Amino acid sequence: MFNDIGPLELITLVVLAVLVFGPDKLPKVIQDVMRTVRKIREFSESAKQDIRSELGPEFKDFEFEDLNPKTFIRKQLDNDELGLKEIRNGFDLKKEMAEVTDSVHSTDTPAASSSGGRIDMTKKPEEPGEDNRPPFDADAT
Repeated sequence: MFNDIGPLELITLVVLAVLVFGPDKLPKVIQDVMRTVRKIREFSESAKQDIRSELGPEFKDFEFEDLNPKTFIRKQLDNDELGLKEIRNGFDLKKEMAEVTDSVHSTDTPAASSSGGRIDMTKKPEEPGEDNRPPFDADAT
């Protein structure tokens, strides 16, 4: 819950608590907060036990964390009944990427093959002749 609080934030919270409640009332406030947290935890555990008992013996291994969509999907994908592990293991991504890379690098274009794999950027493009006019696009004008 508080995993992302750094040391500077923690010191700031302690100083703020001392300023707001004072050094004499701070231990009492901490005890009250801890007592409230314990009561909330006990209440949630009793609610979970009540729900499990009401669901019956079919759901004795039911976990409330399974209701989280990420956990549910991860659990279903790791299930061996569907055969997804075999499908996932059948793909060799590194091999397929190497094949794609090799096929891309081995493709020769006419301009590239005539100059040893390099394109001559100093060569000017051919101008269209009088009878080879560029196409006319009525929508562009």
